[in-house]
Amino acid sequence: MAGPLTGLRVVELAGLGPGPFASMMLADMGADVIKVDRASFARGGNPDAPPADVLSRGRQSIGVDLKHPDGVETVLTLIENADILIEGFRPGVCERLGLGPDVCMARNPKLIYGRMTGWGQDGPWAHRAGHDINYIALSGTLSMIGRKGERPVPPINLVGDFGGGGMLLAFGVLAALFERSTSGQGQVVDTAMVDGAALLSSMMYGLKAMGIWDGGRGGNMLDTGAHYYEVYETADAKFVSIGGIEPQFYAELLERLEINPTTMPPQNDATRWDESKRIIADRIAQKTRDEWDVIFDGSDACYAPVLEPLEAIKHEHNAERGTFVEVAGVPQPAPAPRFSRTPPDIPQPPAHLGANTTETLSRWGFSREQIDQLRADEAIA
Repeated sequence: MAGPLTGLRVVELAGLGPGPFASMMLADMGADVIKVDRASFARGGNPDAPPADVLSRGRQSIGVDLKHPDGVETVLTLIENADILIEGFRPGVCERLGLGPDVCMARNPKLIYGRMTGWGQDGPWAHRAGHDINYIALSGTLSMIGRKGERPVPPINLVGDFGGGGMLLAFGVLAALFERSTSGQGQVVDTAMVDGAALLSSMMYGLKAMGIWDGGRGGNMLDTGAHYYEVYETADAKFVSIGGIEPQFYAELLERLEINPTTMPPQNDATRWDESKRIIADRIAQKTRDEWDVIFDGSDACYAPVLEPLEAIKHEHNAERGTFVEVAGVPQPAPAPRFSRTPPDIPQPPAHLGANTTETLSRWGFSREQIDQLRADEAIA
């Protein structure tokens, strides 16, 4: 492994969505991440045909029975040598398994214990079930996403699971790790998607306080309210994005569209944004997306075609930067961000569940006799 986190040891209790995303980010940057999967799910598989689960890339998988006392002891032994633990169970589950913070940090006082939930470790909703859509709804963020006069639109699960969840968890455990370098002590990082989704909307709360964001859903500058920050359909039923906010960029936008600025309402007259939208929409509908790509090539009009995922992989800019990579035949986003001295490797493909149990435990200090006994006792896969 290579990358700025080389040498960092992480134990991940397998889960869904944000926890695996945080662990993937750490592994992408060179951390040695062990994913603890359920022994009952561990079937192994052909290493030449790895799973296509991109979120599981870069880690080794061990199969452990967390209901078996020797299985729990196995994980605790791993934790003794780990820097970070990642878990995404409901509040209280790890405590019932014997893997709560008190137990783990008694074994390793320097451990950074990263917890990922939807509602947080406390509060009246802490023990409720939920998904991304619910967490971003309660945060106030979902209410701001959508077009005027229409229902809020869930932005798939990017805001709760990944931006406000997994990415915030990765940030949190690394912040705690930095603090440990001076205090010498570990701590618990309580990451909740409702908190993270709220945090992502910080700018909008500021704009509301300044009286700038007051047009309701779909009626503001950045939420499809303004004609100069919109998606428009082209002649071939594809789409382009326009973001000409600043006056100089807006002027170039109109120039490239061959629209006389004197025929347009004032740029920031919100009462006439719908009228301005119709003018631009009619103009963009006259040409194909590829034709607009040529017209806007090299411009500062804040234009980009709206690409499908497979189109994005092939786009010249993304291709030259290596924004996407192919791992075991699966195209996927490359690790990010970029580092000048310690660039990470191309990620390793996902492991079959439990496929690395023996080699990983051996590498982390277990003897062959211990591993054989754990397997005989069915504590590990």
